[in-house]
Amino acid sequence: LDPLTGGVLAMVSNPSYNANLFVEGISYSDYAELRGSLDTPLLNRAVQGQYPPGSTVKPLISLGALARDFITPDTEIPDPGWYRLPGDDRRYRDWTLRVRGTGHAETVDLRMAIAESCDTYYYDLAHRMGIDAMSEVLQPFGLGQRTGIDTTGEQDGILPSTDWKRAALGEPWYPGETISAGIGQGYMLATPLQLAQAVMVLANKGESFVPSVVHRVDDLTVGGVQRPPIPVDEADWQAVVAGMVDVVHSPRGTAAGIARGIGYQIAGKTGTSQVVSIAQDAIYDEDAISERNRNHGLFVAFAPVENPRIVVAVIAENGGGSGAASPVARRIMDAWLSEASDV
Repeated sequence: LDPLTGGVLAMVSNPSYNANLFVEGISYSDYAELRGSLDTPLLNRAVQGQYPPGSTVKPLISLGALARDFITPDTEIPDPGWYRLPGDDRRYRDWTLRVRGTGHAETVDLRMAIAESCDTYYYDLAHRMGIDAMSEVLQPFGLGQRTGIDTTGEQDGILPSTDWKRAALGEPWYPGETISAGIGQGYMLATPLQLAQAVMVLANKGESFVPSVVHRVDDLTVGGVQRPPIPVDEADWQAVVAGMVDVVHSPRGTAAGIARGIGYQIAGKTGTSQVVSIAQDAIYDEDAISERNRNHGLFVAFAPVENPRIVVAVIAENGGGSGAASPVARRIMDAWLSEASDV
């Protein structure tokens, strides 16, 4: 997206299909093949694909938590690599515990939590906030609602709350579900476009536009429809974005590999979302899981940080992790910013 207008610079859904098949009327057999494909090529994943956003929501939750004084930029928590609810023996594990058997550090503050995607920090923060406060701070970023883009078939996604679960499932909300929501898992779902819009709001310090595919009709410029801005404190924004910059530009950042040879600064956030659950004491083994059940890889970003000209959201469906998505985003940003004269 163009953060200055909400204009769609590029939108890709893959697997795709040959649109020429529809020009003169598609045959029954060709259409049946498309409809019956397990790859669902007729699904426009950019606006219809609904995925757990994973850790890409951590900066958004952080900004809302700062605004409501649940945390400060200096708030630290101990990180043994897991979190446990009061009175509950279950351990909610950080991804580092699975990978290297430890937490991120003895204590973790906000900047490190974003840069290294510390699950333990956000388990704790989610418990402090509760699901309804978390839902309230994410709603202004556009999650759980259609963006209003000028195309068809857009899905709502899901922004869970106690009221949502009672209405949708007729069930009460449980504390453990709040912990999962704190890292963008559980019931929470978003389309790639919704994630791009959310990052646009962040990049613009609260200003937002309705995403638009059409830029001009004859001599009339369309798009650029602005929504009411949400209040964003400058110090809070700086604290969150510092962590997002470290995601890419710090050696310990979860997307540090894409910074090599870069000539501009990116604020980004990686994400990995589970397709199937695994036991708390199990190790995720990609080779032992069928391709369609492997984790999704996500990456969202805006650049350049001080003068945003592009917002990107990439989801590598069943890609295994964010390492499948972040290099794609880097190439997209390189291509677009190389054409911009004011970067």
